[in-house]
Amino acid sequence: MSLETVKRPGGRSARVRDAVRQATLAELAEHGFRGLTVENVAERSGVHKTTVYRRWGSVEGLISDALELAREEPWPVPDTGSIDGDLRDIVRLVRTGFDDPETGPVASAFVAAAMQSPDAARALHAFFLARHEQSAAVVRRAVARGELPAAVDAHEVIRVAIAPVYYRLFVAHEPVTERDADRAAAAALAAARAGVL
Repeated sequence: MSLETVKRPGGRSARVRDAVRQATLAELAEHGFRGLTVENVAERSGVHKTTVYRRWGSVEGLISDALELAREEPWPVPDTGSIDGDLRDIVRLVRTGFDDPETGPVASAFVAAAMQSPDAARALHAFFLARHEQSAAVVRRAVARGELPAAVDAHEVIRVAIAPVYYRLFVAHEPVTERDADRAAAAALAAARAGVL
């Protein structure tokens, strides 16, 4: 398959990829990573199973491709005018994403897949790098406004702010309240202002 075929906008290849991606996301939402099969994705997408196997190879390939496409989607980076509001909104956005009945199971399945598959882990890492880069804009704006020291690591501020959400959800298996999200943002901000990050 040539690159022209893969990249041709609106072509058959793009339609097949979109159908398989949508089927993968739907299967993840309904059955999680453990219940994801190439056969079910093929049936749901209307794409022949041999085509799915040839192009994606495995469940891990389906996950990796869905994450690659998700990485390219826009992320609603807040701009409240202050780092306090921006960082709080980012952490709340992550929290509510996992609470959402439609997107939450898919996001959780991506994390579960990354724990079980090196390919999925690489794809999730690339996804997070893209999200952190987009979100780091709030830190850069804060530096420009004089709210944070110039030497602050913008990506690290984002990582430290959202890490407690992932810890509570996937390690401690605890609910994450809005207060928890706000406290995580405040702790990351305090560390950034103190020069720790």
